Amino acid sequence: MNEQNSLNRISHPEDDNINLKDVFGKLIDKWLWFLASILFFLVIAFFYTRFTAPVYQINAKILVNDDEKGGAMSKQTGGLMDLGGLLGAKNSVDNEMEILKTRFLMEQVVRQMQLNIIYSKKVDFVRRELYNAPFKILILSAIDTIKATEFNIIELPNGKLKVSTKDFEREVSFGEEFSFANVGKLVLQRNIETAMDKGNYFVTISSVDDRVATLMNKLTVSVSNKQVSVVDLGFAYPLPRKGEDILNAIINKYTKSNLADKNAIADSTYKFIKERLNVIASELGDVEDKVENFKQNNQLADMSEQGKLLVQNTGEFTSELAKAETQVNILNELEKYLKNGDKNSRVFPSSLTPSDMVFANLMGQYNTLLLERERQLLSVTPESPFVQNLDMQIAGLRQDILSNIQTNKKSYDLTVRKLKNQLRGAERQISGVPQIEKNYLKLARNQQIKQELYIFLMQKAEETNISKTSNISVAKTIDPPKAQVAPISPKRKVIYLIGIMVGVIFPIVIIFGQSLLNTTIGTKEDIITKTSVPVIGEISHNLSEDNLVVANQSRSAISEQFRALRTNLSFYLKNDDEKIILLTSSMSGEGKSFTAINLGNILALAGKKVLLMELDLRKPGLSAKLGVRNDIGFSNYTINANIGIKDIIKPLSINKNMFIISSGPLPPNPAETLMSEHISALISNLKKEFDYIIMDAPPIGVITDAQLLSPYANAIIYLVRQKVTRKDQLSIVEELNRSGKMKNMGIVVNDIVDKFYGYGYGYGNYGEEKRDGFLSSLTKIFKKN
Repeated sequence: MNEQNSLNRISHPEDDNINLKDVFGKLIDKWLWFLASILFFLVIAFFYTRFTAPVYQINAKILVNDDEKGGAMSKQTGGLMDLGGLLGAKNSVDNEMEILKTRFLMEQVVRQMQLNIIYSKKVDFVRRELYNAPFKILILSAIDTIKATEFNIIELPNGKLKVSTKDFEREVSFGEEFSFANVGKLVLQRNIETAMDKGNYFVTISSVDDRVATLMNKLTVSVSNKQVSVVDLGFAYPLPRKGEDILNAIINKYTKSNLADKNAIADSTYKFIKERLNVIASELGDVEDKVENFKQNNQLADMSEQGKLLVQNTGEFTSELAKAETQVNILNELEKYLKNGDKNSRVFPSSLTPSDMVFANLMGQYNTLLLERERQLLSVTPESPFVQNLDMQIAGLRQDILSNIQTNKKSYDLTVRKLKNQLRGAERQISGVPQIEKNYLKLARNQQIKQELYIFLMQKAEETNISKTSNISVAKTIDPPKAQVAPISPKRKVIYLIGIMVGVIFPIVIIFGQSLLNTTIGTKEDIITKTSVPVIGEISHNLSEDNLVVANQSRSAISEQFRALRTNLSFYLKNDDEKIILLTSSMSGEGKSFTAINLGNILALAGKKVLLMELDLRKPGLSAKLGVRNDIGFSNYTINANIGIKDIIKPLSINKNMFIISSGPLPPNPAETLMSEHISALISNLKKEFDYIIMDAPPIGVITDAQLLSPYANAIIYLVRQKVTRKDQLSIVEELNRSGKMKNMGIVVNDIVDKFYGYGYGYGNYGEEKRDGFLSSLTKIFKKN
């Protein structure tokens, strides 16, 4: 007995390991669940692929003129432009990708194509979007925030259209204005290119912001190869042609925006030149008028030979002086332009810059940063850290440009002073020139300076116009938008595969979920991990309604299990004097009476004289199951001294060696009845007459009656019913065994339905005749599941 207990310790090292054989056995046993689940989810997958609108992938490629990868600008400006990369001044693929992903670009496309208005029609029980609907809805004046609204539009026999929502309905004609509170003022226009058939049309109007957010999720911008400056554009949409048009519109808006940025520099330069031309033209006109008036007033028809010689000798100095003073004037204007706070956000006039490579480099960086700032402000606020960083770079470059301008001004001022000194020296050499010709010479020199500046500005204006016409976008389309032939969603094979996988996983979750949530005994491991009391027998589920399942010649599974229990009990009842077996459980309904009847019968079949004692005085059921009258029994014997032992012993018809003492009428105090002084004498006399005495006691988990009877028992069988007895109730068994309140205990598991319970029972129906094979097997399968 001690050896047996030692083999059933509560903690087993191997219990922590998962028994894969049992796991797969449980799953295979529920194969019908898996079959039904897979079929169910395959049907769902079929309907999903059948009624879900297909989505097509539209792809396009654009080539970006990336300076970092050998673009045209880097070739023109040479090594000095490398400094711009450190300040973010270069065009790069990464920058262009961010521009393509800006919300503002998509918003322009949505407004242009009115993508926030979606037309659809029900086809084959599902709604499909239309590109060319037979009508259009125009929003004449929208409210501040449009709420998503769906209109149902039906053509009526009178030619009008019925426009309705859940709480709105109206008949309108084409061209007739009507208002809706959630949208604004609307009008319906006929599309003569598409015929309108009978049926329901649906129009969904949403706000531009909501539609932009939806379409942004469908757009992908990436670079597949870092070695080239090619940007891959992808767009997913249910209508291939509409998706191609949307992607085309995005590319066109992007290229126009980029070209507008380049033209902004030319426009700024041309505007500056026109302003200066107007001023210089006015000044030149005034000087020419003075020259003409001087000639007329002094009747100066021709200059003397000395004057001509002076003009000839000073002509070269005058020309150089005019050029130098022109550059000084330009630098003064550029300095005013930069210092003017209102113009600091405008690009720098590029055509007027000095022929200094450092200055040209600074100017290019300055303009590029200004354009980059404008682009970033399309998607972020001026408080953005990136914009603030750009502002710091722009301010720094502005100071550098001002310093460069001031340095150049000093250089040109020195040149002007030098030329003037040289010119005055030449004039002093010819002192004989009349005063009138000297004065004329000064006017002529001033006229020449103004004329040189005017010609210079006119030349720059033409150059600016020419450069503007030659501007091209930084990117060009090398692979126009084209939709793939096969839809990318839904993918039928993937959906069906997912359906099969879910069909397999779902029953597994249900099966093991039930195991995790189940608080009742399910496997043998549930018992041996909770108590050290050994399991001495297992009884499978009784398919019949008869309480007696053990017959003389029966070799069924249950019969063999009771024979095994009889054998195991022989290790508990080793001496001839040990005859009493007590049956108890945690609660009623766990099979004590059923086990008592069949255990008694299997002992009687071995030629033993067996007595069943119905000692559950609170809720007796043994006598009723055996069809025995319960008018006189154990309670009468303990109360009435005139009733003898033979008066309460009744034979059973199921076996000549089986007898029963029923409980008798229910006593008012069952516990005190079991403590009667007559019980000891009764048990002693019964042990002399019978080979085995089986006591059917009350559940020990509810009341203590079984503990009162345990001193008389030589072996105690504790009934545990699969999927009925709770796991925590086994703590009662363990506590009684460890405390010694009940000795020589053994557990019998009753009503085992799951063949993977864990003990390995599987006696089968060997020795019995086979019933109808297919129907019998099918019946068993459905009962198991």
